[in-house]
Order: sequence, then structure tokens, then C-alpha cells
Amino acid sequence: MTKSADTHCPYCALQCAMTLTSPAELAPASQPGSVPVSAPPAAGRPGLGVPGKAPLEVSGRDFPTNRGGLCRKGWTSAALLNHPGRITEPLLKGADGVHRPISWDHALDLAASAVKAARARYGRDSVGVFGGGGLTNEKAYMLGKFARLALGTSRIDYNGRFCMSSAAAAGMRAFGVDRGLPFPLEALDTASTILMLGSNVAETMPPFVQHLKGTRDAGGLVVVDPRRSATAAFTADGGGLHLQPLPGTDLALLLGISHVVIHENLVDTTYLEERTSGYSAVARSVNSFWPERVQSITGVPAELIRETARRLAEGARKGGSYILTGRGVEQHVDGTDTATAAINLSLLLGLPGSARSGYGTLTGQGNGQGGREHGQKADQLPGYRKITDPAARTHVAKVWGVPENLIPGPGLPAVQLLQSLGKPDGVRCLFVHASNIVVASPDANAVINGLRSLDFLMVCDFFMSETAAEADLILPVLQWAEEEGTLTNLEGRVLRRRRALTPPAGARSELWIMARLAEALEAPSTYSEDPETVFEELRLASAGGLADYSGIDYAMLDRGEAAYWPYPSGSKGTPRLFQDKFAHADGKAVMTPVTPRRRRTPAGTPVRDAPAPGAKTMTLITGRLLEHYQSGAQTRRVAELLEARPEARLQLHPAAAAAMGITEGVLVSVANERGEVLCRAELSTAIRPDTVFLPFHFPELESANRLTEAATDPISGMPEFKFNKVWVRLAATPVSTNVLQTTEAS
Repeated sequence: MTKSADTHCPYCALQCAMTLTSPAELAPASQPGSVPVSAPPAAGRPGLGVPGKAPLEVSGRDFPTNRGGLCRKGWTSAALLNHPGRITEPLLKGADGVHRPISWDHALDLAASAVKAARARYGRDSVGVFGGGGLTNEKAYMLGKFARLALGTSRIDYNGRFCMSSAAAAGMRAFGVDRGLPFPLEALDTASTILMLGSNVAETMPPFVQHLKGTRDAGGLVVVDPRRSATAAFTADGGGLHLQPLPGTDLALLLGISHVVIHENLVDTTYLEERTSGYSAVARSVNSFWPERVQSITGVPAELIRETARRLAEGARKGGSYILTGRGVEQHVDGTDTATAAINLSLLLGLPGSARSGYGTLTGQGNGQGGREHGQKADQLPGYRKITDPAARTHVAKVWGVPENLIPGPGLPAVQLLQSLGKPDGVRCLFVHASNIVVASPDANAVINGLRSLDFLMVCDFFMSETAAEADLILPVLQWAEEEGTLTNLEGRVLRRRRALTPPAGARSELWIMARLAEALEAPSTYSEDPETVFEELRLASAGGLADYSGIDYAMLDRGEAAYWPYPSGSKGTPRLFQDKFAHADGKAVMTPVTPRRRRTPAGTPVRDAPAPGAKTMTLITGRLLEHYQSGAQTRRVAELLEARPEARLQLHPAAAAAMGITEGVLVSVANERGEVLCRAELSTAIRPDTVFLPFHFPELESANRLTEAATDPISGMPEFKFNKVWVRLAATPVSTNVLQTTEAS
């Protein structure tokens, strides 16, 4: 009998609703204490599926964010569920570098012994945890608790530090709370004007674009991007404006737009007086950023700067205006200040908290919002509480049933955590969950060296990712359609993930793994492997915090009720934040003056001649492709997606290419002090002549993050991904660039 399960896509934070259908009866959700039941044996290798038809059929489901639509990644998401490369038993690396199967008892004993040895020799903070924004709320919450109590370490952070940290820091500074979109996505449908900075939603989350249609039809879409991206292309034919600034100058551009708003008397003075503080200092700080000067800094014509300000102000008075930021303006050493400048502009116009306007930032990872709320970040406890806040520590200690002094203090943000690997006072034993740091981290070559200097590396994964290949021990975990749980999408809406398939016999949930390891380490408190039980504890731990989930439970989510946090017990949740007040003590938003601090050359790189004849110094920006997601560890294994985009290609302007003798499809070298990438050229007039673009989904010789710098924003810890100096030239020798690590369990 055909059965189906309603769930959500495993990829981006849009969390498109989908239905998974199987011709066989779906397995019931696991009960506390149970061991996963084996799926029927598949032909081919024992315990693995075979290539071909996916075990579940995917169909789009009507839901406010996607309205039945899915992108190519969503439609093909089930293809990985029976992939022959699936890891289904623990693997231990031998002296010869080959991973071989071992029992779960042996694996857990090795992991626990490694923790004990590191703590005994180097101290508790020699054990580290690196999490991910793809973990369910339950697993993210439990990972923070497990790190701090079972491992006893402060050294935990996660890959969301690479994605949302600058926007989060700016939101906390201005509003007192960080929720990506403080309004439902549907609110964009009726907007007159939308200013979108540094986000290419047409490729990163395609179903999003239907929410831009009304604004585009009204000619009010304004896109800021150094490339004429697929999203920027929507501004053509009267759809709006495309501002194409020099990379790294977004902050100056925002100050220029704010200058026009103030000096043309477009500010909402009543709103500023009643709902904000700090206006005078901000007004003074933008005085020197008149449009013509900003044009000389950014390359954006002064008239476009003025036109953008006027359109935003007119939209705020009429149908509504929204300002949305993405990673393109945030992944910089001044990313927090740039996001702050965008918020200041929105406050000048009276957008946040308005019934028809607003400011928001677009969360990227599937659970990028929930993943940063409940304890994975180095400085946070559940409910978005500061780990240094005595009241927060007391509350969480009570929920966990432990003395407050057992909870460590703040740890290290992700880049610093990775830089400490193998160092005398650094992390010597590292656990990695839901993150492929070998491909995704800045200065990737240095990260690889750090991983190889560890005493012990354990990775939880379902495929042999590039990071798993470096591990001493790999533990096989469940995929999205095999587990129960919750995630929080880009709107701050809590959603249910439902199990639709029986997992392989050898795979285990991270909750089960943490519970068993906590037992082996004789850890204080309790560690359930049942997601709903963990969620009930999360509700208690978050109660009274900024991200309060105490009024949400599985039953209401299963009934399809909308649940936007904060959702205190007894309330009806908060679909639209800031209608009455902001989260600071006086109820007002704080405007903070910011000004560009960077040099015109990428941070921390010396200005000198290119190292090889014929090379040209250019600015590298990185980003995503439509077909791939994050490090590509999953999407590069989907035949349809890999066929469409089998390799990294360097996008560069034909004029720049001609000056170097580069033609379409030839192999080029992209290098700097940190490393070299070899890939094929893709010529396009959609990019500035002084800039090149490289996707970050590919490993080894095509890994863009071999070139990115580990310099970070001093407030958020966000790395500099979008502004790096490189030397581009025609490659000297032909090298195969279609490099995909295919090492599997033997």
C-alpha cells in the first residue's frame, strides 16, 4: 500500500514543503531506546543501495514559502537515500590510510578513550566540537549540551559562523534580537520596493523569486551585486535597478543611500523619535558620503544611488519597502558594520516593525536559524542566551540538573577554533557533525594541515566527504528522510521533519551517539535519543530566552499550526516582530554609526607584482551555483546535478580574459599566497572586468577556499570570503579539474 509523509526539503533555509511517497509501507518512527531496523537488502554491496530510481518519490507541497514549487536540488533530494556510496557502519582508518569497518561498541570505546586521553594530557579544552547548520533543533541543542557537560569543553562552534554571524551580530546590536526574517516571507508579495544586497536567490533558493514578482512588475526591485547574477537579471526590462559596486564597497554604498535619505528629507521623523535612539550620531557619520564621492569609491553612478533612496522612501509611504541582505555583503571583515548600515537605512525609513515594510537577512543553511539559537555557538546557551549571563547560566543549569559551575564559559569562534587544531594549547581531539570543513573553511590548506596534526578526529557523516576522508573514525548517521525532528526556517518558523524511510541497519542518529558516549564518559545530566523528548527539554531550556520555544510542541506542529518564535507558553507566537517594541530594555532600536575601515585591496594581503609572467591581479568573490549546495558533498553525488555542473569554472570578463590570452574553456590558474586553484574559464559580461567569481562547492584542485583568507570580522568572527586578491593566468600545463573524491568504505 502506498504511504506518504509530509516533510521539508533537506537543503536551504527556505525549507520548501514536500511530500515523500513510497510504494512500500513507511516505517514507524523509532521509539526511545530502540535500534533502527534494517531496510530490505538491496542488490549489490551489502548494506548499500544501488544506483537508479530513488526509494521515495518527491512532490512539492503547497506551503507559504514555496507554494508547491521546488528547485532542482529539491526535486532530486531523494536520490541520495539509496546511494551506493552511503556509509552504513563505523569506519576506522588504519596505519595504511584505509578506512575499514568496525563494530559500534569498538567505535564508541575508541571515541570515549580519545576524549579521556586528551583531557588527561592537555586539559578539557583540548577536546573540540564543530557542528553544522543542517542539524535539527534537537541535535543542535543536544550537541551544545553534550560538548559542555559530557566532554566538559568550551571549544564548540559551528559552520553557521561562516554564514550568519555578521547579520546576527548586527541584528542583536540594533534590535536586541536576531531572527533572519522578522516577518513572514509572504509579506514581500505586496511590496512596492525591495532592496536586495548580496543575495542571488534565483539560484540559491529559486522558489523564493515568486515573492519578488509583484515588486518586479511594479519596477521596484533593486539588486546590489558585483555580478549580473540571475537575480540581478530580473531588474531588466523595467523590473528595477541593478547596482554593480566594486567588491568590498557595500558599506560605502549604503552610507551613500542613507546620505540621500537624510539630505533630501526622506526620513520618517516620527518613527525615529518614537522608536529609535542614536539618530544624531548616524546622521553626522554619513555627512561625508555624498553620492558623487560614493560613486568614486564604489563605481555605482551617483544618480542610481539617489534613485535607490527615493524609491525606498516612496515605497515606504505607499505599498511598502523591504531591505534584505545576504552573504555577499556580510562575509567580510566589516560584515557586521555593513549589515548595521543596512539596518540604519531601514530605520531612517521607518521600515522595521511596520505593518507593510521591514528589514531582514536571508538565512542560508536548512536550519541556519534554529542551529544558532540553542547552544552550538561558542558564546551561547539555549534560547539565544549569552553564556556569560549569570541568570542564563542559572536557568540552563537548573534544566540540566547540574551545578552552574559545570557549564564552561565562552569558547572560540569557528576560525579561531580551526586555527588552534593541533597547537600546544589548542584542540587535539575534534568531533565534527554535519560540516565538511575541508571544503567549506577559509584558508582550506591550513585547515587540512590542522586536521592532520590532531591526535584524534571523529566525523559523523553518511558519505565519505573530504573531511570524513581525513578522520580517524567515521560514524554513519541518518539522512533527513530517516529521522524525526524540527527545523527553523528563514522566517523563524518552526517546522516538523518526519521520517519516511527505514534507515540502514548500521546507521544511527547523532542523538543515539551522544547518549551512548555520554554514558561511557559518565557525564552528568540526561541524554535522550528520542527527538520529541529532547524537544521537550529544549522547550524548558529556551523558556524566557530571546528564542523562546516553550509554547511549541510536536502535536501543534503535526496539526500544521504556524509557529514563529518567540513563542512563550500560552501565547500564539510572533509572525511579525517589532510591531510594538524592540528587544532592548527601553523598547527602542539602537542606531550605531559605522564607517568603512578597509583598504581598497583585500585585507591582510600585500600589494606586489603577480608571481608569474602574464598573470593579472584581480579580486575573487565566491558563491553558489543553482545545482549545488554548500560543500557539494551531497549534490556532487546526484548524477543529474553533477552532469549539469561537473566542475568549478572561473567566471571572468571577456576583456580581462583577452588581455591574458584566455579563451572559453581553457584551463586557468588562480593563485595567491595561500594556494592555487586550477579550473576552466567561463567568459561572461555579467561580471566586472576587475573581478572573478568561483563557486565554492568543489574540492581539491578546484577548491575556492584554498584562496580565501582566514581574516575575520572583529565583532562576529565572520571570515573574509568575498574579497580576496588573486593572480589569474593561463595555466602552464593541462590538469584534469573534474576532481571528485570517491573513496568509499571497503
